[in-house]
Amino acid sequence: MRRKAIFSKDFILVAIGQVISIFGNQILRYALPLYLLNQTGSAALFGTILAVSFIPMIVLFPVGGIIADRVNKRNIMVILDFCTAILIFLFYLLAGRLDIVPLMAVTMIILYGIQGAYQPAVKASVPVLVETDHIMKANSVVDMINSIASMAGPVIGGLLFSVFGLVPILYVSIGCFLGSAAMEIFIRIPFEKRESTGNIFVTGFADLKESFSFMFKKKPVLWKAALIFASTNLLLTSLILIGLPVIITQRLGFAPDTASRLYGYAQGVIAAGAILGGLLAGMFSNKLNSAASPVLLIGCSLSVIISGASLQVLNAPMGIYIILLTGGGLLLTLHTLFQIQMMTYLQLLTPKHLIGKVISCFMCLVMCTSPLGQFIYGIVFEHIGRDIYLPFYAAGLTMTGITIFTRKVFCGAGGLTEQNA
Repeated sequence: MRRKAIFSKDFILVAIGQVISIFGNQILRYALPLYLLNQTGSAALFGTILAVSFIPMIVLFPVGGIIADRVNKRNIMVILDFCTAILIFLFYLLAGRLDIVPLMAVTMIILYGIQGAYQPAVKASVPVLVETDHIMKANSVVDMINSIASMAGPVIGGLLFSVFGLVPILYVSIGCFLGSAAMEIFIRIPFEKRESTGNIFVTGFADLKESFSFMFKKKPVLWKAALIFASTNLLLTSLILIGLPVIITQRLGFAPDTASRLYGYAQGVIAAGAILGGLLAGMFSNKLNSAASPVLLIGCSLSVIISGASLQVLNAPMGIYIILLTGGGLLLTLHTLFQIQMMTYLQLLTPKHLIGKVISCFMCLVMCTSPLGQFIYGIVFEHIGRDIYLPFYAAGLTMTGITIFTRKVFCGAGGLTEQNA
């Protein structure tokens, strides 16, 4: 008797499209802010642009979730990939003719906004295309794809940027988005059109109200888990996102071209940590339980504290660089495991007709602290002087305290998931 495949052809096509699209997105997310940092030399401006860019992503996550539940998810992916290709082509045409700061700000805002509308469609397609028993494995595949593209993007982007500058990266990214859109045309995702009540604004408001009501009243463990997740973005991931490029390119004394390459390698190593996290989640999907979540978060905190200690104790730039990479890679490994576990809880606890909206509202709560953290860390690294290790200590110790204080939340999430199963 022929054994049924774990993943369908359509899920595999979604996965391949994600590899191409996310790779194009990641080389842009690496190159555009680094180009701005090199042009202006301002950590505060660097952090502010990244923070402002995240806002439309957060705002459009709920909108993307509503659309994902009412429009064919494949069409959303295809249209938004085409739109991103057009956006980068317009940036290429206007670069050098307009002031780089406002042009970069507008481009980053639109780029992140498109991702805010795009990701709910991808995440909401997982439980539709995959059997319930394989949802955690499917989530680990999606996260590994994201991580692989995130690893390859900065490494290749770093090499291209240091040798040829920004223009080849723009060419490659446009090709990626067009290729992904062409691939996604052939995906078939089950879809049942829902009738709308009233105009689009009334319908959207009703959908948002239904989603938040589900999270806060029917499954309050979800909003509590979202706030803990949001704390990791505020304290830990924002620190790495702002701190690493500033420290590597401005504080360790490397030559500009060398610093650009080393930062690209750093992004690749950190993404490799996320890939490892995805692999571990797939391997131990049946063994990851609620008791593991606090341990994972404390491990994330310790990796940040170790990075801070290297900045305080060591004098050799390359030694500091290696420990920063090790700490960042460990952080992403553990954080990816935690993220996959939280997303699986969310998908198992949410009815399928609400999955897109609830995922988007959950991610909106999770991501709302990212721009705040990036803005704060941008200012901190602009003015902190030689004591650049202090933010690492403060973030790691604070997150450890939050984890200890809220550990019962994860037990509640695990218990509810077992009941639903």
